[in-house]
Amino acid sequence: MTQTRQAADAIANDGRGKFPKHKLEELRGRGYVMFCVLLLIVIIFSIVYFIASRGLTPFASQGVSVGEMIGGLKWSPEADTPRFGALPFLFGSFATSLLAAIIAAPLGICAAIFMTEMMPKVGKNILQPAIELLAGVPSVVYGFVGLSVIVPFLRDVFPGQGVGILAGGIVLSVMILPTITTVATDALRSLPAGLKEGSYALGATRWQTISRLVIPTTLPSLMTGIVLGIARAFGEALAVQMVIGNAPHIPHSLTQSAATLTSIITLSMGNTTSGSLHNNALWSLALILLIMTFLFVFVVRLLERRVKHA
Repeated sequence: MTQTRQAADAIANDGRGKFPKHKLEELRGRGYVMFCVLLLIVIIFSIVYFIASRGLTPFASQGVSVGEMIGGLKWSPEADTPRFGALPFLFGSFATSLLAAIIAAPLGICAAIFMTEMMPKVGKNILQPAIELLAGVPSVVYGFVGLSVIVPFLRDVFPGQGVGILAGGIVLSVMILPTITTVATDALRSLPAGLKEGSYALGATRWQTISRLVIPTTLPSLMTGIVLGIARAFGEALAVQMVIGNAPHIPHSLTQSAATLTSIITLSMGNTTSGSLHNNALWSLALILLIMTFLFVFVVRLLERRVKHA
């Protein structure tokens, strides 16, 4: 007992004048995490401030009205009387994104149902990794495949040159398919097994359980995946630029050339002088794109809140 007490007193005396090691490690970890969080906040606010300061300049000091840019139909920034109507680009962005979601959503949800309800082993080991590989393919590859395969096919089947809203929507649908499929698969796998077992116990078939229980229960999460896919498609630039035609007007059919916010920005930004009216107008388009991204994030948050309260 005496030796044990002496050893304990020695350890206590040795540690009195020193800061405990685990406390020091905790402070280091907390400081590192706080630094990363503060750095992330500063970066985000800096990006928003930079885009907003550039994008608001045409409205504040260069005589461009918000109504003209949002509702105008003509985009001619280098004309004697410059016009900055961005409605064709807004229409092109929404049209291609919604068309991509219409094509990809049924495919992604059906693939998720197949992987979770019908053949879970095959889906988990083969189909899901194959679909997730699509997310790693570069945008330029999608655009090049669309330009080499989809555009010639549409040119042979429909009147026109093959480029347009339809070609852009098809390319984007393949690009957003992994996002929708992954979110839908996670939502279906998180469904409690007791719900489906209770449905089977009441005599429901597999399809009745899927259509009347599984899909309605997970619908908010499925909608979250679709909205994330639309947001992904809305911000895509290179792949759409290669197949949409980049014509600054509202098309009258899906096979006519059009343009999107991202395509006109990437095409024109390198040909303008920093601080010029044309350059600042492009930053205004970037600001519109940023606002739309925030709206998509807000919708996703609302859907997630609905899932939590369900």
